[in-house]
Amino acid sequence: MSRRSGILEFAVLGLLRESPMHGYELRKRLNTSLGVFRAFSYGTLYPCLKTLVASGWLIEESGGASEEALAAPLSGRRAKIVYRLTAEGKEHFEDLLSQTGPDAYEDEHFAARFAFFGQTSRDVRMRVLEGRRSRLEERLEKMSASLARTRERLDDYTLELQRHGMESVEREVRWLNELIESERAGRDQQRSAPDSSAQHDSTSGESGGLPRRRETNPPPDPSDDTAK
Repeated sequence: MSRRSGILEFAVLGLLRESPMHGYELRKRLNTSLGVFRAFSYGTLYPCLKTLVASGWLIEESGGASEEALAAPLSGRRAKIVYRLTAEGKEHFEDLLSQTGPDAYEDEHFAARFAFFGQTSRDVRMRVLEGRRSRLEERLEKMSASLARTRERLDDYTLELQRHGMESVEREVRWLNELIESERAGRDQQRSAPDSSAQHDSTSGESGGLPRRRETNPPPDPSDDTAK
C-alpha cells in the first residue's frame, strides 16, 4: 500500500468515525476539510472504500431515507450506499491515531493527522508536533546550507524562490512553536486543577483541548511544494 493511499484510508476512517456518510459526501468532506485531498477523485476514493469494507473496517448500508428507497425503483436509480465504521474499524483508527513514527511528520501525513487532533490524546499530539518541528528544522538547515553553496550561481528569480521556500518553512516552525506552547499550557492547567469540573473528552482521551489563542496569520499548507 502506498503512503498516499494509507493517508486516504486514515482520513476516511476518521471522517466516518464522526458519522456514517455516502461516497459523495465523503469526497466533499475530504475536499473541503482536508485540503491535502483536493486532487482525489471518485476513481481513487471508491477503491479505497472497497478495500476498507473488505478489511472489515467499514460496512455498506442502503440509504437511510425510506422515501429514497421507495423512489429508487421507480426512477431507475440505485439507492445511495452509506458507509459506516465497524467496531473493528474504530479500533483500527484509534491504533493509527496513537502512532507517532516518522511518517506522521511528513507533509501530507502531518496535514491529515492534524485534521484529527481533536480525536487524539494530548501526549500523542505533542509527540507529533515536536517531531514535525524537528523535521522542519532539519529541512531549514539543509536549505540554508544549499543556498550558501549555490547563491553565487543562481539568478535573482531562482534565489528569490529559494528564499520564499525558506520563509515558508520558518513560518510553519513558528506556528508549531505556538501550538506546542498552547498544548503545554493546557496540560499544566489540567495538572494544577485535577478536581476541576471540566468534562472528559472520550474521543481524544483528554479534557480541555487546545486553549484558545489570539488570531494570527493562517497556518501554512504543509503540502506547499515551495516549503520542501
